Amino acid sequence: MNTGEFHIALDEKGRLLIPARIRAEARGNTLVVTRGIDRCLWVFSPDEWRAFSAKLMGASSPLSKRGRLLQRRIIAPAQEIELDKSGRLNVPKSLQESADLTKETRLLVMERYMEIWDADAYQSYESESEAELQEAAEELGGLVSF
Repeated sequence: MNTGEFHIALDEKGRLLIPARIRAEARGNTLVVTRGIDRCLWVFSPDEWRAFSAKLMGASSPLSKRGRLLQRRIIAPAQEIELDKSGRLNVPKSLQESADLTKETRLLVMERYMEIWDADAYQSYESESEAELQEAAEELGGLVSF
């Protein structure tokens, strides 16, 4: 996958049109959608999902309270969804509700996965995390250079 931020409307049937540029780079027409962190949805290609979920399952135990929490909140709700002929992703109602999605959404594409946010929630997140962004940039400043 590539990168980018897209403003996309969720239609009345719960479908999001995945931009053609993103669809062109994806292998196949199936995506895996699950709950993310920060009240958004995470979207993976099936290959990326298998790798990610295997790492998460390997790093967390059902005997651990935190392990069960992560498995229940991220692994269990994951659903493989085939894009329709128009390139739309039909987001299941349960996942729409978990991310409080309304009509206006933001699709964030970050090479190996995507996030779907409610537009207002993402705007609030950006405002609330500005100071933390500055701190993170300072921490990484010595590790990343142009």
